[in-house]
Amino acid sequence: MKINKFFHKTNSINLSKIFKILNLKFNLKDIKINDIKDLHNASSKDLSFMNSIKYLDLLKKTKSKYIVTNLKYKKLVSKYGKPIIVSNVLKSVADITLLFYPYSLDDTFDINASYPNIKKFKNVKFGKHVLLGKNVNIGKNTIIGHNTIIESNVKIGSNCQIGNNVILKFTEIGENVKILDGAVVGKKGFGFFPNDKYNQRYPHIGMVLIGNNSEIGCNSTIDRGSLSNTIIGKNTFIDNQVHIAHNVKIGSNCIITAQVGFAGSSVVGSKVQIGGQAGISGHLKVGNNVQIGGGSGVIKNIPDNCKVMGYPAKDFRKFLKENK
Repeated sequence: MKINKFFHKTNSINLSKIFKILNLKFNLKDIKINDIKDLHNASSKDLSFMNSIKYLDLLKKTKSKYIVTNLKYKKLVSKYGKPIIVSNVLKSVADITLLFYPYSLDDTFDINASYPNIKKFKNVKFGKHVLLGKNVNIGKNTIIGHNTIIESNVKIGSNCQIGNNVILKFTEIGENVKILDGAVVGKKGFGFFPNDKYNQRYPHIGMVLIGNNSEIGCNSTIDRGSLSNTIIGKNTFIDNQVHIAHNVKIGSNCIITAQVGFAGSSVVGSKVQIGGQAGISGHLKVGNNVQIGGGSGVIKNIPDNCKVMGYPAKDFRKFLKENK
C-alpha cells in the first residue's frame, strides 16, 4: 500500500498503549508499533489482524510480528507471529486504527475546495462550477464536467474525461479514464458496529485506485478501502448504477453491467464478465475468465474459466437443465 496521503497518522505507538485501549493485560517487552495494516501490506514494525481462515495464505506470508485475532485462531496465528487475543477482532482493529489515525472518521465535505486556478491547469478544460481541493494533480488534456467536485490530494492522469456532477475523494486515477455523470468515487465504506445507543463507525483510511483506460458508469459508487485499497484494474468497464464496496479488487479487462453489487473485500480476476443485477458476496474470490449471468447471487468462490448463473450461482449448463 502506498504512503497514506489522505489521512494524518500519529507517530509510532507503544505496544503497551495498544493493549491498554483493548483492555488487555500487558506482560510483553514494550516496543514501538509503526502502523496497523492488513496481512499483505504489514511490515515487521506494523500490527495486523486475522479473523477468517480465508486469509490463511496471507497469514503464512505476512511480515507482521503481532497479530490481533480471537481464541479460535490463537494456535494457528502463533505459528507465524505473536497473537493478541480479543473477543471482537474488527472492533479492536477499529479502535487501534483510530489510535493511529484520530481523524479517520471525519468524512464531511472538503472545506478547502474552491474554483480552480486556470493558470495552473492550462492544459485542462473545466466546465462551470467545478471545485478543487488542495494539492489536486490533473494530467494534460483532461476534461472536467460541470458541478464536479475533486477533493484534496486526488490525482487524475492525462487524457481523462470526468463527467458532470461527479465527486472524487481519496482517489488516484490513471490515464485515459472516463468517469461518467453522477459517479461518486472514494466515499467511506458501509462498515459499523451496531449498538443499542448508537452505531459505531469503522474507520476507512484506504484509497480507490483506478487503472488506465477504464470507465466508470453514471451514478456508480466506489467505496475506498478500510486498511487496504479498493482497486479497479486497467481497461475494465463498469456500467451505470454499480456499487463496489470497500477493499474490493477487480482485475483488468473486466466488463460489469448495470446494477451489479459487490460486498466488501471480494477479489475478482481479469477478463471477468458479470451480467446485470448480479450480487457478489463479501470476502470471495472470483477467478480469471469467469462469466456470471445476470441476476445471479455469488456466495462462494468461483475458479478460473467458469460460466455460472442462478442463486446460488452454479454451473451454467446445470442451471439451464434444472430450470427447463
